[in-house]
Amino acid sequence: MTTHPYKLKLDLRVLDHLGIKLYSNAAAVLSEAVANAWDADAGAVTVTIDPSQITIEDDGVGMGLTQINDRFLSVGYDKRAEEGERSAKGRPFMGRKGIGKLALFSIANKIQIHTRRGDEKHAFEMTTPDVRQAIQDARDYFPVPITFAGPEKGTRIVLHDLKKKRTAATIPSLRKRIARRFSVIGHKGQDGDGFVVTINGKPVGPDDREDLRAVEFLWEFGEQRIDGSHCPKLIERFVLPAQSIPDHPTWTVRGWLGAADQPKQLKHDEAGSLNGIVVIARGRLIQENILDKLNFSRILVSYLTGQIEADFLDLEGEEDIATSDRQRVVEDDERYVALTTFLRDTLVSIQDKWTDLRNEARGKQAISELPALGEWLETLPTSQRKNAGRLLGLIQGQEMEDEDQRKQLFRAGLLAFERLRLREEAHLLSQGPLTADVLLPLLSELADLEGSLYREIVKVRLDVIKEFENLVDGNEKERVLQKHLFTNLWLLDAGWERAAGSERIEQILKKDYKEFSPDLTDEESKGRVDIRYQTNAGEHIIVELKRAKRRLHVGELLEQGAKYRTALHKCLTSQGVANPYISIVFVVGMPLYEEDGPDGLKNSQASLAAFGARVEQYESLIAAAQAQYGEFLERSAKADKIDAILQKLE
Repeated sequence: MTTHPYKLKLDLRVLDHLGIKLYSNAAAVLSEAVANAWDADAGAVTVTIDPSQITIEDDGVGMGLTQINDRFLSVGYDKRAEEGERSAKGRPFMGRKGIGKLALFSIANKIQIHTRRGDEKHAFEMTTPDVRQAIQDARDYFPVPITFAGPEKGTRIVLHDLKKKRTAATIPSLRKRIARRFSVIGHKGQDGDGFVVTINGKPVGPDDREDLRAVEFLWEFGEQRIDGSHCPKLIERFVLPAQSIPDHPTWTVRGWLGAADQPKQLKHDEAGSLNGIVVIARGRLIQENILDKLNFSRILVSYLTGQIEADFLDLEGEEDIATSDRQRVVEDDERYVALTTFLRDTLVSIQDKWTDLRNEARGKQAISELPALGEWLETLPTSQRKNAGRLLGLIQGQEMEDEDQRKQLFRAGLLAFERLRLREEAHLLSQGPLTADVLLPLLSELADLEGSLYREIVKVRLDVIKEFENLVDGNEKERVLQKHLFTNLWLLDAGWERAAGSERIEQILKKDYKEFSPDLTDEESKGRVDIRYQTNAGEHIIVELKRAKRRLHVGELLEQGAKYRTALHKCLTSQGVANPYISIVFVVGMPLYEEDGPDGLKNSQASLAAFGARVEQYESLIAAAQAQYGEFLERSAKADKIDAILQKLE
């Protein structure tokens, strides 16, 4: 007799891991029951969900005593190896591992089975505590016979003592999840062979998927199979010619891919995230979402949903690549690798087409919502309208919570397009004879566009000024002015539109010249909030912002300004700037003391002007800027055609 030094021992604890702890939600468990009903040649599966119990009943072939013990209660029973690949009706079996029935323990502590096969009828009960006790005692487990209360045909499963956390999903949520896990629900086969799943009195159908409701563009493999009535937002659909995996002609792909109007439409409170592609084999889910495995990161991904049917992942006689809970697959299997490559190539092939389709659709949507955009398109040459429509579609397609922001984006987009368009037309002038008939219209359009662009700038500036107007408190004005002044020197002088800072010069001043150093004494820093150096068209500008509530003497400013001028002059000449033109501006909150006397304002201004300095008060600065820019808008009230359209987008 041969002795064996090694021994493999299987323990009933495997039930704990393969059943009680393997499945985490009711949808996955119900899927196993539905799959078993399909394999039993049922035509109808009825699920009734109550707060205290769940009943699953089918009208399939049912089970006799032999089937109960040798198949249902035999963990790991390989249905396909023992019974072949198909049922009596010719249905491809979904079950394979023989552990699906253990899923019931994931959501209930008491399971009652009532089943009838021909003249045989049986009923028994299993409970989680009894199973666990058998595991602890290392003995076989014997379900308890109960009184039969089953159907005339088939099997009834009643789940009691539900695990609330795992059965907390709402009935609508379960319907939607079950609808996405099977392609055979609603199946109509030969000889009237149908398969209907009903949950709480209502059949599960394609509309329960929810993703089809959001689909705007639809791609189907091989042929059209989706009923368009399930896709109320559908704009266009396509048939993809490629159905077979390259180098594997018998590995065929069916199903569909859909792109939604907006990513947020693929987020559903009850159905969960619909932004994914489920993979079906033999009519049931085998991969929850393959989209995130495709290494495809272009924008289309956020809009995608779909269902791929790839039966070659579960072929007769081939190795089983599904994980134990049948929601994922072994990812290094040749068949799975081939499918991911095929799908990635498919997405690459439709990405650009989808971009064009989406921009066109969003462009039409934008025009319907804002007719002024259509007016603008009509002003363009026919050859440029398509590109302009794409621009509108791109802007319309951006997800924004504030539609006013979208209008502002349209305004900016229109102006940008006009600039590019006119630049192109100006370039074309060099390719043909230059005549007045050609040149004058272009110059007129350029002038109109320039006016429109500047009006946009002025409107933004007036918004900044209004921010000051609405402030009464001087300290608040000081803070807001400090925020804007040094980046918007047009507040001080409209001619300083292009003023820019020089960080290098400013760093040298602060490092080498005490007048600009941040390490000033209290006396030196008193009355000073901030100081900046700017340049504009050869003019070197020092701007100092004084505290709003501190009143100053002109002498203080003269002394301080002289130091600034001397320091800046030395700095600039050391940098190679000869005879620099320097301006100094003091921005104050209150009139100077000297302005109280006769000719005080005139005299103080003259004193400061002697070395290129001047004083601006907060209030007068704001009022002057508003008057200047408001006057411009008033003069240009007779708007050109572009500006007239832009005004409608306000």
